[in-house]
Amino acid sequence: MRALAKMQKGPGLELVERPEPECGPTDVKVRVLRTGLCGTDLHLAEWDDWAASMMSLPQTIGHEFYGEVVETGADVVTIAPGDRVSGEGHIVCGYCRNCKAGRRHQCINTVGLGVNRDGCFADYVVLPAINAWKHPSDPDARDYVDPDLGAIFDPLGNATHTALQWPLVGEDVLITGAGPIGCIAAAIARHAGAKHVVVSDLSDYRLALAKNAGADLVVNVGTTRLRDVQAELGMKEGFDVALEMSGSPAAVEELLANMNHGGKVAMLGLPKSAYPIDWGRVITHMITLKGIYGREMFETWYLMSSMLASSPTLADGVRSVITHRYDAEQWQDAFAAAREGRCGKVIMEWG
Repeated sequence: MRALAKMQKGPGLELVERPEPECGPTDVKVRVLRTGLCGTDLHLAEWDDWAASMMSLPQTIGHEFYGEVVETGADVVTIAPGDRVSGEGHIVCGYCRNCKAGRRHQCINTVGLGVNRDGCFADYVVLPAINAWKHPSDPDARDYVDPDLGAIFDPLGNATHTALQWPLVGEDVLITGAGPIGCIAAAIARHAGAKHVVVSDLSDYRLALAKNAGADLVVNVGTTRLRDVQAELGMKEGFDVALEMSGSPAAVEELLANMNHGGKVAMLGLPKSAYPIDWGRVITHMITLKGIYGREMFETWYLMSSMLASSPTLADGVRSVITHRYDAEQWQDAFAAAREGRCGKVIMEWG
């Protein structure tokens, strides 16, 4: 089969022929139709220190996908060949304290699909059946999920997990970072009943995507301060909820300076290195900070499917974040587009 893999140490990837993966007794084998390109994949391709510490070569990369089940293990009863699925890319042990308590997203032994084991940038991928999220296959069904939308359920899950940490109805919401997940979070915050949804970034291109997805106001913080935005919206006490998607120290500093007392912050963006925080402000303003990683398994997935089924507007907002599509053979162009940054979500077609 075709597979986009790192065959040796160092920067770069190769589209090569690799053996099809074997399906174990509790696994499903999926024919991949669409994949989403993630910042994680860029790190793996560039072979930075983090990537070198994660991968076992040779290894196929990729963790965002939609496809058709072609084989199931002997012990699998909930999924059948022909089913259409997306994949939860965090594979957990099932035995640690968090797993046994139902907090599988906090498993201390998590293995990442496409990061620590062969992933989905290939004609076929194998993963545990419990990690396969089944979609309705009837295109006329109200809850139908098309292949492009199914391919980005992973980042949609990140946005959902982050955005729905706090009640949003009637709240002033700030989202720092207009990457694909930030844009999707804007659509979710609008769907969830936020009063104002403000998205900040340094890229006018990506801010336009956030506006299209559902933001009321977008702010280029290279030229405009959030304090001025508050005045423009008639806000007197600061933002009630903030979703930090950028990993930027400067963004976090300005975010905290514009929170209401008692404000709540969900932090998904990963910084490149450690940075200082004004803990005096956090303490005296009684601000709650919560780190977010991945998705809640599988409550976030239920919420995603339910919200999309109930709101075509939300589905269109999420889908609007997809800006580039390439055939798998054009993978170099796909990576170049994602690396340049003038894009939303980049999709590769394998079907």
